[in-house]
Amino acid sequence: MIEHTSTKPLRSVAKCLFAAAITFAAATSFAAEAQSQLQRFVKEVQSAKGNFTQQVVDAQGQSRQVQEGEFAFERPGRFSWHTLKPYEQVVVSDGKVLRQYDPDLAQVTERPVDESIGASPAAILFGSGSLEDAFELSNLEDRDGLAWLRATPRAGDAGFAHVDIGFAQGKPQRLELLDAFGQTTRIGLTNIQANPSLPADAFQLDVPADVDVVRMQ
Repeated sequence: MIEHTSTKPLRSVAKCLFAAAITFAAATSFAAEAQSQLQRFVKEVQSAKGNFTQQVVDAQGQSRQVQEGEFAFERPGRFSWHTLKPYEQVVVSDGKVLRQYDPDLAQVTERPVDESIGASPAAILFGSGSLEDAFELSNLEDRDGLAWLRATPRAGDAGFAHVDIGFAQGKPQRLELLDAFGQTTRIGLTNIQANPSLPADAFQLDVPADVDVVRMQ
């Protein structure tokens, strides 16, 4: 195993995973309920697992290939985001260190969780602190049968402009993240199980002996 220090940024998939968020509004005031649904999700759902699809659309409207995979999380800051198709990639956090493993590159990138999550969308889904401290939350009009809100980071260096979150039946269904380059990452969440029993090693990464480990500082 080769270990060295690098300032190379995480690839967009990891940022999208911050991806890091999350919930459904009542019929009488559909959009106005979105924020309270998010607050309940953060408070009541301490862990979850499910499946995801993810696609990036560039500023010109061109779509990249859809990715598919499975995820799990446990508050605060423990999560696994495992892309299975069209290629494998694993992003996993044990609450202290975030690791991104690219089998095709034979490389693992590590960085402290505090630096990785901060004011990212992952703080909504995986964190446990005050959302209002890191984000300005605003309701959006309902569409596609979902209640929507927009989370705009208060920090100017968050790396994304905002993330829109759509909810149904108390669970996050869709996320649309606009980054600093005008790209939109669209994530769909399905088969979500709230507060499941997760294995003890759910947020551990067994690093193969022959991969390059890059530690970000």
